[in-house]
Amino acid sequence: DCECNMTEKGEIDEGFYSRQLYVLGHEAMHRMGTVNVLIAGMRGLGVEIAKNVILSGVKSVTVQDECQAVWTDLSSQFFLKESHLGQNRATCSLQQLSALNPHVRVLAHPGPLDEDLILQFQVLNFSGQDKLSKKLRLNLFNNALKKEVKTLWFICSQLFCDFGEEFEVLDQDGEMPASAMIQSVVNMTLFQANPGVVFCTDDRKHGFSDGSKVFFSQVQGMTELNSISPVEIKVRDSYSFSIGDTSAFSTYERGGVVTEVKQPCMLTFKPLSEALLDYQLLKMNDYGKISRHKTLHLAFQALHGFVKKEQRLPRPRSQSDADALLAIVGELNTVTQLEQLDEAAVRSLSYTAQGDLAPINAFIGGLAAQEVIKACSRKFTPLQQWLYFDALECLPEDEDHLAECTRYDGQIAVFGSAFQEKLEMQKYFLVGAGAIGCELLKNFALIGLSAGEEGHITVTDMDFIEKSNLNRQFLFRSQDIGKPKSDVAAKAVREMNPRMKITAHQNRLDADSEGVYDYNFFKGLNGVAAALDNVEARVYLDGRCIQHQKPLLEGGTLGCQGHTLAVVPHLTESYGPGTSSSNEAIPLCTLKNFPHRIEHTLQWARDQFEGLFKQTPENVNLFLRDEGFVERTLGLGDAEALETLAGVWSSLKDMGSGGQRPTSWEDCVSWARCKWETLYNNDIRQLLHCFPPEEVTSAGLPFWSGSKRCPHPLTFDPNNNTHMGYVEAAANLYGLIYRIEGTRDWAAIRNILENVQVPSFTPKSSVKIHLTDEEMDEEKEKERDDAAQLEELKGKLASPSLKSSAMRMYPTNFEKDDDSNFHMDYIVAASNLRAENYDIPAADRHQSKRIAGRIIPAIATTTAAVAGLMCLELYKLVQGHQKISSYRTTYMYLAIPHIVLSQPCRPQHFEVSNISIHLQPFLVTVSDCGGYMDTIYKGFSHIQDLSRGALRQCRSGFRFGYRQKCCSCIKGCCNDRGSCDFLCSTEVPGVPSSLLTKTLVFSQLLSVIRSAKVFAHTSKICWPKHNIA
Repeated sequence: DCECNMTEKGEIDEGFYSRQLYVLGHEAMHRMGTVNVLIAGMRGLGVEIAKNVILSGVKSVTVQDECQAVWTDLSSQFFLKESHLGQNRATCSLQQLSALNPHVRVLAHPGPLDEDLILQFQVLNFSGQDKLSKKLRLNLFNNALKKEVKTLWFICSQLFCDFGEEFEVLDQDGEMPASAMIQSVVNMTLFQANPGVVFCTDDRKHGFSDGSKVFFSQVQGMTELNSISPVEIKVRDSYSFSIGDTSAFSTYERGGVVTEVKQPCMLTFKPLSEALLDYQLLKMNDYGKISRHKTLHLAFQALHGFVKKEQRLPRPRSQSDADALLAIVGELNTVTQLEQLDEAAVRSLSYTAQGDLAPINAFIGGLAAQEVIKACSRKFTPLQQWLYFDALECLPEDEDHLAECTRYDGQIAVFGSAFQEKLEMQKYFLVGAGAIGCELLKNFALIGLSAGEEGHITVTDMDFIEKSNLNRQFLFRSQDIGKPKSDVAAKAVREMNPRMKITAHQNRLDADSEGVYDYNFFKGLNGVAAALDNVEARVYLDGRCIQHQKPLLEGGTLGCQGHTLAVVPHLTESYGPGTSSSNEAIPLCTLKNFPHRIEHTLQWARDQFEGLFKQTPENVNLFLRDEGFVERTLGLGDAEALETLAGVWSSLKDMGSGGQRPTSWEDCVSWARCKWETLYNNDIRQLLHCFPPEEVTSAGLPFWSGSKRCPHPLTFDPNNNTHMGYVEAAANLYGLIYRIEGTRDWAAIRNILENVQVPSFTPKSSVKIHLTDEEMDEEKEKERDDAAQLEELKGKLASPSLKSSAMRMYPTNFEKDDDSNFHMDYIVAASNLRAENYDIPAADRHQSKRIAGRIIPAIATTTAAVAGLMCLELYKLVQGHQKISSYRTTYMYLAIPHIVLSQPCRPQHFEVSNISIHLQPFLVTVSDCGGYMDTIYKGFSHIQDLSRGALRQCRSGFRFGYRQKCCSCIKGCCNDRGSCDFLCSTEVPGVPSSLLTKTLVFSQLLSVIRSAKVFAHTSKICWPKHNIA
């Protein structure tokens, strides 16, 4: 029942809203589930906003539009088809909008706006070409309502927000509250105020700011801190801050966690009539266009006046209409008195006023929908109150004739018909059909990219559709779950635009697929668009585009954050090499013995899962089918070999024979109970035996202090839900890898537990516990007396009876989104039990899934905005813009909101053979090989007739040799660091063909380029008319 929304049921569909919940949270989602939203106007912008708001999960959305669909609407309204021409836009869009989210009631209102209709809603959104007088009238009787008003004019746009005289924001940025571990608390008695100074551990900065309020927990000694109300702090540096007078408190001993308390704030908004006169309310985004955006503030008001007087919009490229609009702006400026008017921007607004661009709608629609979400949820800081955006740098330099009565009329009104034909001829490669990929394909269909006879789009994505995708990958529906993303997305956009030429692949883009996406494939492309979700894949694709000199459109999101980048050969910097994430890796000794954050216990739980239920079964299966497994394992080193082979043997021998192989469900429960005892009691007792609670360091300081939290062993309690949850999940997973059926019946499990014999344990003094990873590495390098044990294991594993009686095992691959498979049950229980050992605050299932599953938070609004900006850059690429000032790199954080558009950077320069080239070296001149050998290398990667031998280039010139290598020796220099010879070689297969396609990649310039990634390319070599020895 679509009227029974998630809030009325008291539940949130976490499978559907999975990724968005990590952006908004449960409380904000529940607040949104009580709000009814009205969206007025169902042209391209209106449907974009409606799509994003419906996906977000409000209670209901009513779309209003009293107009009929016309040809121009098809340029950006993706839920309208040619068969809908002449019918009401809101009614025609209803079915598709309703299918986006089964939890949101969607209604259509084909009649006019009136007060009775508006008073039914808490949040209002106006999009399109409503007259200003109407907005003023609506503003007067809606000043008690939260509302968001948006107007759009084509290549220039305007966003206005009014949330009322008082609007409370509960969480200004949506970030997780900052938290830090306490190293010490000192009372600074030298100061009159006696402030207490809190020093945090130095493993990471505390992240607090002046005026933040915090609370304390788990402090030992100065326990008064644990019971005081949130206290305001003053930051001293990145690792310390001061609080109030602590002179009357007890002496601090050890431990403690300090956590930020999010503070609500109250914001005030001016009504539209007053906000029109306040230029302080303009939110800047492109700081090179401040004067332009102030002018646009007047130009939009003038445009309303023009429409009121003429009852039409300015005609495309009409000089007289532009003059009239500019005159109105001049009149308005007699009151405003701006020092500088951008007359060119006013004329451009007039010339393009009848246009309708899908990428602009996507970008502004994402921003506007995000403001609606803020009004519904009271989470994030709203826009106060005006935002202007333009993409005038996209406009063509030459005028072109206009066509009529095509689905691209709105776009042709801006760019002309010749540009439309060029768009339709493009051949593009889209990598990724997820959230950004779906939005890009929608935009491609609307603008007509590759919709001509010679055009074509290839899209590849190896993933299949899951339920969690439906909340933001809007081309997919519940009936598509389990199908390939690329296939379903391609089919969906063909329905939007039947002229689309698109082929879907399910290939991962990596070295293994270079046989498919080879030189000939890239040679036929006009450009590449990246819709990827990891840095490694982006870096690889960036390298391929550099190699083949193809422009790259790149974009990404992380919750409310987004970025876009256009990589233009010879002109802009590339995406570049990936930044190593090794600095974020958790030290092994921390995971093994000294965790102090919930991230540590969750990673430890993941490692346990992988080792017990995946790696060991895989090793067993390798042993059973591979005769050389044991010998290869012995080559890994004694310590690792002993652990691996012991695991294999114990997994093959049943419990009655001293192994760990179960033969019944009862054996699985017994194993799980004993494993619990080992991990949460025995191991902790051993650690405390080596380092007692009162242990001190050589400097006389407490060993258990700072980031080293003193643990305590747990005692199993069958009435404790976390204890039983671990046993249930572990036993079922253990049974699964042996194909033994389990149960969720706790009563039955408790009955089995009554008969389990848990072995006794006594800590050993001979056990050595490493304090650092370096100690671990040193220990591994030392000679160990494991030879006898390894020989014994080899003998046991060589027994013919062992393999003959053994059965294969069934490894388990971790899957976080299936709540029935026990995977997250195990992770949550295992992590929280270890957290209890170390007095670390536990994490709920939702938080644990995000951390352990490495989930990237995502929301449809950011995705739509990013895809829109990428397609604006596409316009420039198709036109062939060669001025770097035409392009924009964008960073956005919609939660605040904060949007910055800037000119991209040029490639870094270096020198090869004293010729200055770019970091994207598409042109290298080798000048020291003789006057007649001035050879230009270009990136078409084409070498002729190398099947007869290989080419060798050196300072004396070129010569052929009969070796299967192609070598190049170049004298390189960089700044004042001197010169350095380097040698790169690429294998050239001996093939009988007279034409060989091969890429020469010079990937290392040693240290002279300061580790920058460099490519040089070889074209079809035109030999000079000289004798070459």
